[in-house]
Parts: sequence; structure tokens; C-alpha cells
Amino acid sequence: MSDLVNVSSNFLYAAFILYLIGTFFFGGAIRQKKIHGNEDKPNRWGNIAIFVAIIGFISQLVYFILRWIASGHAPVSNMFEFVTFFGMMLVAAFIIIYFIYKTPVLGLFALPIALLIIAFASMFPGELNPLVPSLKSHWLYIHVTTVAAGEAILAISFAAGLIYLVKAIDQTKRSARTVWLEIVMFALIAVLGFVISSTIFSAMDYKASFNWVDKKGVAKVNEDGMVYHMPALVGPHKGELQTADRFEPLFHVPAIINALKLNTVIWSLITGIIIYLLIRLIFRKRIGAILQPITKNLKLDFVDEISYCSVIIGFPVFTLGGLIFAMIWAQIAWSRPWGWDPKEVWALVTWLFYAAFLHLRLSKGWHGEKSAWLAVVGFAIIMFNLVAVNLVIAGLHSYASN
Repeated sequence: MSDLVNVSSNFLYAAFILYLIGTFFFGGAIRQKKIHGNEDKPNRWGNIAIFVAIIGFISQLVYFILRWIASGHAPVSNMFEFVTFFGMMLVAAFIIIYFIYKTPVLGLFALPIALLIIAFASMFPGELNPLVPSLKSHWLYIHVTTVAAGEAILAISFAAGLIYLVKAIDQTKRSARTVWLEIVMFALIAVLGFVISSTIFSAMDYKASFNWVDKKGVAKVNEDGMVYHMPALVGPHKGELQTADRFEPLFHVPAIINALKLNTVIWSLITGIIIYLLIRLIFRKRIGAILQPITKNLKLDFVDEISYCSVIIGFPVFTLGGLIFAMIWAQIAWSRPWGWDPKEVWALVTWLFYAAFLHLRLSKGWHGEKSAWLAVVGFAIIMFNLVAVNLVIAGLHSYASN
């Protein structure tokens, strides 16, 4: 069985490489500058790029099937599996949208986002583990896969909205719009920071063990203690360092906050800041200004339509998975459809936001740049739910954070 897991991992690595190659080919398609009207005309580079992306998706689909066979259940039961599946669904949504609109620029933004998501997933333990009792249900497949599919389609709206903002915002002068766009770019770089910092300390085999006290007042000592794989800037509740010659925490947090994962988030931000400053030092430009030339041949209305259509499709899919199916499963598993668990609250926040998005778009005429900003904020809410709520805030869904 372990051999099958290793084989499936090879298909995941192959998919990652193929997505990376596809990104470069999409860049080549843009540089070829064969323009039809004001929109990118499909060309040889673009055709190769989408072919490579499809092969990558098929490779990741094979990984998913093999891991399902090895585990005996749908591989969406922990953070590694869910985030990997989310990345795969994002690529699937991109491929479908690409064949509708045929714009290579979307690939140049969507595939790197998928790459960051898959790289983010790789930082979590990838071992197969038995399902906890509450996950032994067919609703695992129905609820989790539908949520991932809905969020992936909404992520395409974010990619299109980001393209719109990069093209529309004047980068020749500093303004609130340039600042906020740069913050968005930094957030993406921070994900890369997570991957790099995790890889570095993993290569160093860094470990620091803490005894601590959980939110029920139970002391966790020795083998039940908390093990850090990055220097502990943040310590657990009433934590005591047990490993000699390791970094003492700068401060400790209440037991309701997962100190170990909050520490990882802080290291990701620190590494992200370093990467961002290096980029600014090398190019002497804002990241938005660096990317702006690749969008110059696009029609803004065209990009706006892609973003809006992605929400129109993704919102009902997320409604099914994130609310309706979730409440049915919660009733079966916990004998109540709703319990104000942090994960449930943020699923509701996500749904309310996109409902407001559609209301503002259809009733208030929020098209163009306003709609693009809403798409960006919506994806930020999705990622906050995926990262902060899963990794930092303890709740009933914490079993899926390992």
C-alpha cells in the first residue's frame, strides 16, 4: 500500500512540474502578440500551454484516484488532501473557462495560484491515516468535494479580478489603489514564504518540544507535548520548553489559539516580507507595475465578464457544498445542523459576501473595478477560512488540520 502512495505522489509531482511548464508557455503565448481585435488570439504557444495544463490535470487526477485506492476513502480528509484537491479543482475550472474565453493571460495568473496552493499543501503531513469516526460517511465525499469545487471556481474570479486591477490601476503614481493592490500581491508572496520557510527548517531537521496546558486545563507533557519544526516565536498556553539550546518564545497565547500553527503563519509573513523586499530592490517597481505590461492587449470588459461568470457558476456550487450539504452532515454527525463552530461561521461569512457581491453587481451596478475588488476580497475570505481558521483557531473541524 505504501508503494501505491509513493506512485501517487510521483503523479502529483509531475502535475506540479507540468503546471509550471504550462505557465511559461502561457507567457510565451502573450509575448507572441498575435492579437485579434483587443483580445489575445490563440496561437501555437497558447495551444501548447493549455495542452500541457490538461496533461498536468490528468496527472493530478491519477494521483487522486491512486490515493483513494490506497486509503479506501476519498482523499479529502486532512489539510494536505483537501488543499491538493482544491488546487486540482482550480486547474479544472481554469481549463473550462479557458476554452470558453481563449485568453492566455488568465493562465499566466491562474496556474501560478494553483502552484502556490499545491506547494502550500505539500507542507502538511502527507501520510495516510485512518478516518476519525465523524468522517466515516458518504457526506465526506459530497460535502468536501463540492466545497472545494465551488471555491476553486470562485478562485478563477479572483484571478480575473486581479488581472483587471493590474491593467486598470495607474502605476505611475502612488495611491490607495496601488497600495491595496500591492498588499494583495504581498499576500500571494507570503504563501510562497510559507513554502520556503517550511522547506528550510525541514531540511535543518529543526525540532523543539514543549509541555503545555490545553483549553480544558489538561497538562500535555512528554509525548503528548507540542513539537515545533520552526523556532518558536509564539509559545503554547503555559508552555515550557523541553529541548535544550532551542529558541525561547517571545510570548505565549491562550489555549484557544493553535500556537504551533500561528507560529508557522508568522514565519511565513517574515519570509514573505524578505522575498517582497528583494523583488522591489531588484526591479525598482511595484509588483503591479512589473505585471502590467502583460495585460496591455486585454479589454477590461472582457476580463470583467470572466470574473462575473465565475461567480455566477461558483456561488451556487459553494452554496450546495458549504451550507446545504454541510448542515445535513452536521445534523447526522452532531445531531444539530448549526453550531457556530469557527469553520461554520466563516463558511456563512463567505456565502453572505458572495451573495452581497451578486446583489451589488446586479442591483447597484458595481461593474468593472468595484467588481474586481470584490472578487479579490472574496478570495481573501476563502483563504482566511482555509489558512487562519483551519490552522490557528481550534474548533470541531480541527481534526482536518493535520
